[in-house]
Amino acid sequence: MYDLSSKFNTFYNSYVVLPQVEQTNLHNKKNLNIQRLKDGLKEYNEENKTSYSIKETCVQGSMAMSTVVQNEDEDYDIDVAVVFDKSDLGDKGAKATRNMVANALKRKTKQFNAKPEVKTSCVRVNYAEGYHIDFAIYRRTYDEWNDCYVYEHAGSDWTARELKGLSEWFTMQNENSDGKLRKVVRLSKMFCKSRKSWKNMPSGLLQTVLCDEKLQQDYERIDELFYYTIKAIVDRLETNTSVTAPVDDGRDLTPRNSDIQRMTNWKNRLRSKLEDLEILFEDDCSKADALQAWYGFFNHDYWNEQITETVSYSSHPIFKSVNTFVDTEQYIEELYPVKISYYCKVSCNVSGNGWRSKPIAEFLSILQHYLPHDFEICCTMDFTNCPKPYKIFWKVKNVGPEAERRNQIRGQIVEKGNTIVEHSNFYGNHYIECYIVKDGVCVAKKRINVPIGRG
Repeated sequence: MYDLSSKFNTFYNSYVVLPQVEQTNLHNKKNLNIQRLKDGLKEYNEENKTSYSIKETCVQGSMAMSTVVQNEDEDYDIDVAVVFDKSDLGDKGAKATRNMVANALKRKTKQFNAKPEVKTSCVRVNYAEGYHIDFAIYRRTYDEWNDCYVYEHAGSDWTARELKGLSEWFTMQNENSDGKLRKVVRLSKMFCKSRKSWKNMPSGLLQTVLCDEKLQQDYERIDELFYYTIKAIVDRLETNTSVTAPVDDGRDLTPRNSDIQRMTNWKNRLRSKLEDLEILFEDDCSKADALQAWYGFFNHDYWNEQITETVSYSSHPIFKSVNTFVDTEQYIEELYPVKISYYCKVSCNVSGNGWRSKPIAEFLSILQHYLPHDFEICCTMDFTNCPKPYKIFWKVKNVGPEAERRNQIRGQIVEKGNTIVEHSNFYGNHYIECYIVKDGVCVAKKRINVPIGRG
């Protein structure tokens, strides 16, 4: 694998890890809003002749695990647990308790553009700058037999939940990995937020659990550590998109269809970008290719700046086509439910430069596994056992750094007839996919790999 670990370390330390000043800012916001809640609760008690009081507060989530990453939109998520005694709450239900907390917060956040939002698992305070603070509500009872408190979380109902279990688990796992787990989690989060158009990506907790499950900690180089871990995650998600918590008796973290869709989106986007990273393993991979590949993966200006810097020191023609690119790829799973119940046969014939039309497999065996430039590629959906009516969709994806330099990654999914015609224009392990959609469901698909040589 092409060694860009030095550049990767700079990217991680300078553009991924949240600076200390910003971490302090987040902690200050957390403390300020806890005080607002306490002050609002005092007013609530005076008005309603009650005596509710917060017995504990605890930072949770990415702040507790120190996996918050830099975010250009400043969309930082601050998770805080607030704990009441069960005896004080009496028979107050989970939803009623969340409503009470929201009422208390409203009294001290009138200057905010939006009122505190009561959600199923928390009460959210939104800042105009993009920050939001989630107050997770708990109640506790004292277990005299075990000399400890037992906690319940206010979700759709009161449910037994460890207060600090996840944070303590992460600390132990990160220490056991010599700090590698936190690095991979942070890099995964940077990937998941790398495109504004990417919606419905998995939560930081889901990413953290799978990064731990598939951490390839035998690798010392940060680029290899990250690459092989995410590759293992994709392989895992190909067969199982469910995730359970490492604490709380293994509660299901993906109980809803929307959770599974987020995991599927993550898998598809990782898998696609891993294909672009295959150039790193080619013998003729250049520094420009490697930089462009990681730029395509993270879509971060740092990598483009490294490319620009390399350009200024080189007169090689390959550098002259360097350009930013627009990520236009679509994924069938995001457009239609996928339930493969039929098959389709797709032929691919190639011709050009005096060669008669032949199946692509014959050309590749003759021409050492790569097609030349300027050949015509004709794909036809010859047969499907899916009964009519149905629609045929096609996707043409240009893979690799050259496609990014030319701003030609394509990847849009479009409805066309039985046949499409393309041309072999530039280097890369490109592909064409055909989808059969019936009654709004993708019921069959077929991929044709189209590797094109350097020319």
